Amino acid sequence: MQNLLRYIIKEYIATAEPVGSQVMVKKYFKELSPATIRNDMAELESQALIFQPHISAGRLPTEDGWQYYLKNLVANKEVTAEVKKDLKQLLARVKSEKEVGLKDLAKHLAEVSQNAILVGFGPHDVYYTGLANLFSQPEFSRQEVVYNVSMVIDHFDDTMSKVFGRVASQVQILAGQENPFSEACGMILGRYQLVGQSAGVLGVLGPVRMDYDRNLALIKFVLQNLNPEIN
Repeated sequence: MQNLLRYIIKEYIATAEPVGSQVMVKKYFKELSPATIRNDMAELESQALIFQPHISAGRLPTEDGWQYYLKNLVANKEVTAEVKKDLKQLLARVKSEKEVGLKDLAKHLAEVSQNAILVGFGPHDVYYTGLANLFSQPEFSRQEVVYNVSMVIDHFDDTMSKVFGRVASQVQILAGQENPFSEACGMILGRYQLVGQSAGVLGVLGPVRMDYDRNLALIKFVLQNLNPEIN
C-alpha cells in the first residue's frame, strides 16, 4: 500500500492530474491487473489518504495523504554532480559577498527547483525570487488561489517574523495546513549560519504538489555547505 501511495503521488507531482489504475499498472505494477490496483486504491481511500474528485476520475492525495507521504515516503536523494558544481561556485561567493552572494544563490535555486526561494536575513528582512515559477503551476490558474497566495506574499515579512525563531537547523517540510505561509503551498525550510553574522533562514516555496525529493536534496546540500553542522 505504501508503494501505491508513493507512486500515485509521484505521478500526480509529474502531471498535476488525477491518477488512474491503468497508469499505475502500465508504469509501476506491470504484474498486477487494473482491478487489483482499484481494490488497493479503495483501501487507501478508506484510510482517507486519497480521494476521487469525481466519478470515473483517477485519485488524488488528501491532506492526510500528503502528510503521510512527507513524513514517511520522501526519498533521500543526492544532488547531481552538475548541479553540485554550479552550487559550489555560488556557495564560495557567499563566504565573501554574504547578502549579495545569498541573493544570487537564491536566484539560481529558483531556476533549478522551478519554484520560489525565500531567504530570511532577519525576522523582518525577507528576500524572495522565482514567484513566476510558482504562479506558472497549474494549481494557480484559479483566480481565488492566486489572490490568496498574493496576499501571503504581501505579508512575507510578518509571517517570517513569526516563524524565524522557530526554524531549526534540521530541514523541515511544511505543506498544506502545516505551512504558515500558505495552505496552497509546500515549503522546505532550514536555518543557516554564516561566519560573523546572525543566523538566517532559507527555504523553497512551491505548490503542495512540488517535487519534494529533488528540492529537499537541494536545500539540504546548500545548508550543509553554509553550515557543516546541519544534517
